[in-house]
Amino acid sequence: MTASTDAITPAVAVAPGAGAASRDAMEWHAIDWLKAYRIVRRLQARIVQATQQGRWGKVKALQRLLTHSHSGKALAVRRVTENQGKNTPGVDRVRWNTPEKKAAAVRALRRRGYRPLPLRRVYVPKSTGTAMRPLGIPAMTDRAMQSLYLLALDPVAEVLADPNSYGFRVARAPADAIAQCFIVLSNRFAPQWIREGDIRACFDRISHAWLVAHVPMDTAILRLWLKAGYMEKRILHPTDEGSPQGGPCTPPTIVQKRR
Repeated sequence: MTASTDAITPAVAVAPGAGAASRDAMEWHAIDWLKAYRIVRRLQARIVQATQQGRWGKVKALQRLLTHSHSGKALAVRRVTENQGKNTPGVDRVRWNTPEKKAAAVRALRRRGYRPLPLRRVYVPKSTGTAMRPLGIPAMTDRAMQSLYLLALDPVAEVLADPNSYGFRVARAPADAIAQCFIVLSNRFAPQWIREGDIRACFDRISHAWLVAHVPMDTAILRLWLKAGYMEKRILHPTDEGSPQGGPCTPPTIVQKRR
């Protein structure tokens, strides 16, 4: 696939005197989303094949092609502007709530010169209702970058993942885990006990060095995310270990897919 196949935005005629905002809105609405999706899916399929063959140089090259493609950038912006958290801003209080802002965001989404902002720390009740769980809310640009790189990471992670892991997996649901439990537990040699375990503060203390060494993605970008820090009560806190949860590409997403 060449770069020319990624021209998903047709030329748009603009009347003389029309402002940049009008051009941006027309540019966003003119995107052929089906074509963009197909381009990304073809690249992801090639990443899967290269991963299965152990051709890690090709995997890296294809990941770079995807993360630099207009199709990938457009889908990443669309994801973060059409989900439930689209109206929740980061520390910069910026929201991409117009077609003009979305089109500008696609053009501005690039690796060169990228520096993530600190996360905005918020707290939400745990399922038990007895404690609060900290979340880190990235800025819109950082959410889009995470979504973009997740498009390139997911194909590798799905190849390497345990076949019977179900958390944070593409196209998997609790029903799949229930079905597997039924298969394992319904035969005459089924185990008598089920053990449940939890690692205390796992993702609050996870090693940055381990993540950089084991997550198959652009390590420079990963380091920037890990060291971005977070803002709480207008105070910047460094992140020397662990990674706050709340963004599209966080440790729960990328670690639980590995064997």
